[in-house]
Amino acid sequence: RVRVRPGKTVRVMFSTLIASSRREVLVLADKYYDVTTFERAATLAWTQAQVQLHHLGIDPDEAYLFQTLGAAVLYADRALRSPPDVLARQTDGAAALWAHGISGDLPVVLVQIDAIDDIGIVRQLLRAHEYWRMKHLEVDLVILNDRAPSYDQDLQALLTTLVRVSQSMPRHEGPESQGKVFVLRAERVTAPQRDVLAGVARVVLSSRHGTLAAQIARSQRSEAAAVARRRPAVEPPLPTEARASQPDLEFFNGLGGFAADGREYQVILRGGQWTPAPWINVIANERFGCLVSETGAGTTWASNSQANRLTAWSNDPVSDPPSEMLYVRDDESGELWTPTPLPIREAQGEYIVRHGQGYSRFSYEAHGIRAELLQFVPVTDPVKISHLSLVNHSSRTRRLSVTAYLEWVLGVTRSGSAPFVITELDPVTGAMFARNPWNADFGTRIAFADLGGKQTSWTADRTEFLGRNGAADQPAALGRRDKWSGRTGPGLDPCCAQRTTIEIPPGGHAEIVFVLGEADSRDEARVLVKRYRTADVEEQLRIVMHSWDAVLDTVQVKTPDRALDLLLNRWLLYQTLACRLWARAGFYQASGAFGFRDQLQDSMALAVPRRDLARRQLLRAASHQFVEGDVQHWWHEPAGRGVRTRMSDDLLWLPFVASHYIDVTSDLAIL
Repeated sequence: RVRVRPGKTVRVMFSTLIASSRREVLVLADKYYDVTTFERAATLAWTQAQVQLHHLGIDPDEAYLFQTLGAAVLYADRALRSPPDVLARQTDGAAALWAHGISGDLPVVLVQIDAIDDIGIVRQLLRAHEYWRMKHLEVDLVILNDRAPSYDQDLQALLTTLVRVSQSMPRHEGPESQGKVFVLRAERVTAPQRDVLAGVARVVLSSRHGTLAAQIARSQRSEAAAVARRRPAVEPPLPTEARASQPDLEFFNGLGGFAADGREYQVILRGGQWTPAPWINVIANERFGCLVSETGAGTTWASNSQANRLTAWSNDPVSDPPSEMLYVRDDESGELWTPTPLPIREAQGEYIVRHGQGYSRFSYEAHGIRAELLQFVPVTDPVKISHLSLVNHSSRTRRLSVTAYLEWVLGVTRSGSAPFVITELDPVTGAMFARNPWNADFGTRIAFADLGGKQTSWTADRTEFLGRNGAADQPAALGRRDKWSGRTGPGLDPCCAQRTTIEIPPGGHAEIVFVLGEADSRDEARVLVKRYRTADVEEQLRIVMHSWDAVLDTVQVKTPDRALDLLLNRWLLYQTLACRLWARAGFYQASGAFGFRDQLQDSMALAVPRRDLARRQLLRAASHQFVEGDVQHWWHEPAGRGVRTRMSDDLLWLPFVASHYIDVTSDLAIL
């Protein structure tokens, strides 16, 4: 707490410290407690920066230019990338660059030059590369000599000389992973290689287009013109009466408890209440799944929960940021809310969350509308269904907009894959398709999102939807009444936003189905989109619930401890199969990998209720043992990449689980 007198200034110093021991931290804290230490550190930092600039021959204006360009390297800027048709053409992935020694693991800056008179931009980019290296920003700078082949090769000689004498040449004392400079002759780069190079580059510059400063200035002007800067005109939500219901739940702890004879776990969040950490449900079939937390956050994946995430995974237990959202807006009043506690958490009202085997439900009433959101994954198909039911409890007809929004990943992390994601509107179904050709194992697959075919407005541009510096709790696009751009294609900050408008009379209801999935081909994606536009959602849910009952009801345990019964009879086996064997993911770890030991242990619990899965896991593990006797400790499918170890417990679990399986099933044929 500080007291600021009239006309006076108070300065507060905040330090973040790290050391290898508690004693060293306390020494640092004592040192930086003195404000003069901060002033001295700030002075030394400024002095160091001046020495660095002088050493590199860079003035402050040029340093600012390099930092601006560095921002485009860190956060892909479509205004400085290749045109959309070039981004869409590249399909060969990183392997196309390996012939030239470029790994594709680091961000690439590409400059094309064909005249000696324009050598200034190359000199400047070499200084930029040196500056970025000093700031520990690793970048591969690729200089493409577009000059026609000639006898003397004067431009090529000049370029190689400039690189050789520059400070961007690798130093023996530096880490091998630091960015490098590559000089390529255009006639030695094939057309497919050039497409990949132009597609992967975060920044593409040409000596024909003027100085570095001029090209950056043009890109900033074009981007500023394309981005709407209006603040969303959304009025604050009106208070909603909260129902003071006392839940009849087993083992209720103030936030949640078991319902439906233990088949559901119900969470109730009233004003200001949050769970101490995310309480999630892992919903999966053998080739697809999702995590759903009590706030409505989570992630969705296909085949591999690490290597092929469709939407972002976060293990942040504090903010639990969502990457898939459904919004409801009253088009007359501008009121905006969500049927889940995030991203828009209203102070009033009561959020009820029900996690069941294979599904999660959210219930929330606000602004005279009762919302019920059901989310589940079918028994076999690679899709996630979000079924939103709205009931009008007000006395007037309501005109509402329903918007589905997600942020594409199609890889491991959003930051790593976003520059390569290509979106399009499928001309056959009108669904949004997305693919990431840079994903080595899943680059040919097609992800899709569809608002039941009812979408009347859409965009794949995250900046357009959220707004410049916008956030998910107040997206700019939902504060405007105009139609969205319909923009799709490569080079965007990729997302999927689809909106439809409905009218509900007093006492009436409406239903919206949002489907997210991935298929091996466009044709398969279209089949799945059409199938779930007309599918009976409740019937699909009954099939899911019946399939789980067939597994979980096989063995029932009754003990004097009711809590033990609740866990043993459904939840532990459900988590073993859905979370451990199929998803191989949880809130704090989404590895996607099979562990030789881990999934063998899990399969023991399935020897009675799903002996086919136990048998399959035994054979899967055996196929990852080498003739020498050692095994892959873990591996990722479908490629089988992993680590080969000689951990002794791996070797013990295969015969132990095989013995257990034969004892239970008498299936000697497995040997």
